[in-house]
Amino acid sequence: MEPSSHNKKPFRSNKSYLMEYAGLASQLMAALGLGVFIGYKLDGWLSISFPVFIWVLPLVFLMAMFVKIFKDTSRKK
Repeated sequence: MEPSSHNKKPFRSNKSYLMEYAGLASQLMAALGLGVFIGYKLDGWLSISFPVFIWVLPLVFLMAMFVKIFKDTSRKK
């Protein structure tokens, strides 16, 4: 008995996986950089003695990116 053809996954080259994960890494770095920049500007604008936003915003952006990466990589292809 032959295995059914609808159970086979389509072939993806290593290059397509590399480009997908390189894109995710680029998005992660851009989000962290944006979080630090916005946090720096907010701390300067609010004149807070301790740099709260420069610590908090990148962590929030990092959590959001991990959720996005989890959703992107756990999706069945």
